Amino acid sequence: MANWRTEPHSRWAFQHVEQLVKCATIAESASPQPLHRGNPLALADVAFEHAGRQWTAVEALQQGASDGLLVLHQGQIAAEYYDNGHTEATRHIVFSVSKSITGALAGVLVKQGLLDPALPVTHYLQVPENSAYQDCTVRQVLDMTVDIRFVEDYLDPLGDVARYRVAMNWNPAGLISSEVGLLNFVAGLPRAGAEHGVAFHYVSPNADLLGWLLEAASGRTVPELLKEYLWEPMGAEHSSSITVDQYGASRTAGGFCCSLRDMGRIGELMRLGGIINDQVVLPADWVDDIFNQGDEQAWEKGDLTALFASGRYRSQWYAPGDDAGVLCAIGIHGQWIWIDTRRQIVIAKQSCQPIPADDELDQLNLALFRALCKSVCQ
Repeated sequence: MANWRTEPHSRWAFQHVEQLVKCATIAESASPQPLHRGNPLALADVAFEHAGRQWTAVEALQQGASDGLLVLHQGQIAAEYYDNGHTEATRHIVFSVSKSITGALAGVLVKQGLLDPALPVTHYLQVPENSAYQDCTVRQVLDMTVDIRFVEDYLDPLGDVARYRVAMNWNPAGLISSEVGLLNFVAGLPRAGAEHGVAFHYVSPNADLLGWLLEAASGRTVPELLKEYLWEPMGAEHSSSITVDQYGASRTAGGFCCSLRDMGRIGELMRLGGIINDQVVLPADWVDDIFNQGDEQAWEKGDLTALFASGRYRSQWYAPGDDAGVLCAIGIHGQWIWIDTRRQIVIAKQSCQPIPADDELDQLNLALFRALCKSVCQ
């Protein structure tokens, strides 16, 4: 547990999380939705310019320590790539893509009338008096506009993230106590001193609190909800898992592990407005809200403008401002879902990039996705 997210150990660990961290399993669908092969796209022939040089798609994938890439066009496989022992059935951790999966799932409970984004968090949960969540709304949690004191520095050995990882049971205790548990740690985070709802502030604990909200609103566990409302009706081909802390709390901000193809199915479900084979899996109005809403001014005041100069963030999904009709989910170490609705393309990528947040590789990945979308539609 001390080194599973560091190179070179991560190359194996990201595909074998269940052997390292306690997990809950989500079974595959009883009726898997097939993915048929369409017109093939030769990745070696996809060329593009980025950072002053020419790249092929294969070179970019290798540069980005890619374990797998799936390109779907109109729901059919246009390209598929595996490396580093990865296979169609391998479960790979998707880190913060987990947030987007949780945000999509939240729409089911909203539609059922069990969760109201406009209500305060304290309508569903008891949190300490000094908690940042004491006076914010569920919507502010969904959109990462909670005023909260938490520094998302993945490399500080004694910082907020290090203490957080011990609480979630991802790191050995060492110099930091392991008794707190994930939910107590998250609920105890204080205000930063500004206003809720003003600026986008990317804080992973918000997404763990969201998972706790889903459980409180429904009376069911996150793995149960994922199985019944997403994995089963979506037609997932493989079982998945989610890491849990020592008390059984699901790590909805970053602990989801699934196959590449099922990751692609999530993107395809969103592209199709929540409907698979005429069956409503996610509420259409919730998916439409994710694609079209979100506060552009909050994004401009936020902390990820180096990734997208303009954009929106809605219910744990990104809408890049320079890419019309595009929605994406992003996880550290190179996990992505890229949805281009205009071109009817979904791209899923699983990776083991050595550095958690690598700005240069982020921009290379974005250039790759845009080039793939153009090449598919030529």
